[in-house]
Amino acid sequence: MENEISGRTRLAGLYALPARHSFSPMMHTTAFQATGVDAVYLSFDVQPERLGQSIQAIRDLDMLGINLSMPHKMEAVKYVDELSQAARLIGAINTIVNQNGKLIGHITDGIGCMESLKQNGIKIIGKRMTILGAGGAATAIITQAAIDGVEAIDVFNIKDDFYQKIEPKLAMIAEETHCQIQLHDLADEKQLSESLAASNLLINATNIGMAPKTEQMPLPDPSLLRKDLPVFDVIYHPAETQLLKAAKATGAKAVNGLGMLLYQGAAAFKLWTGKEMPVKQIQPLLEETIKK
Repeated sequence: MENEISGRTRLAGLYALPARHSFSPMMHTTAFQATGVDAVYLSFDVQPERLGQSIQAIRDLDMLGINLSMPHKMEAVKYVDELSQAARLIGAINTIVNQNGKLIGHITDGIGCMESLKQNGIKIIGKRMTILGAGGAATAIITQAAIDGVEAIDVFNIKDDFYQKIEPKLAMIAEETHCQIQLHDLADEKQLSESLAASNLLINATNIGMAPKTEQMPLPDPSLLRKDLPVFDVIYHPAETQLLKAAKATGAKAVNGLGMLLYQGAAAFKLWTGKEMPVKQIQPLLEETIKK
């Protein structure tokens, strides 16, 4: 039975620009109803110049908290009272929790990835992995993997202006977490071959494989894949990228980013409510919504 809105109903939501396309309202409102939490979740188009006031509204309206998406993930850091370890290392947040007026900033993307790997039977703690890309999603995954105990991470990115900016951040993450993190040029095929040969997991955190690049692969040579190298692609639409098809052809485990999307939401839900999101109920709904 759906929860009835009452005088005690609390609000959670998404601050983004644009925000109306998000799957989060469906995920969280369904989860609130299934777990008996008296709350609703709405999407809000928040202009950058109004972000500070909008975050203050979390306190003023006694909201459970919010999710943040582009373009607010980095700017929102300055408006919260405290940061989780991962959020501090990354310098970005996607979730704010309201603890009696004290706002705590978290980043749950990396948690979502690590939980999806676990649910798919991919064991990477204490081992080595290779990740393609060093942008926002990649940095969240790298940071959480390092915090959780992945031993070594080889990061490959195009050697552009961003490459120089991310290098010191990765060095800082490595120093604090005692994880070996090395940044390499994606064009260095010899290094890529050596890294993959020593890795127990390959992650694609680039947008190559997503529309309009659905026929492209982020890996220059599919022969670098092997049967005992699981492949995780953060992309979930299309459900099977060219990289995942190539991995499956070698007999390797191939996992798309739907689980990461689901479990990053579940992590935020637990932070707000203390309850587990009913992911088995929500996953099919999410799959159907993505297809529309």
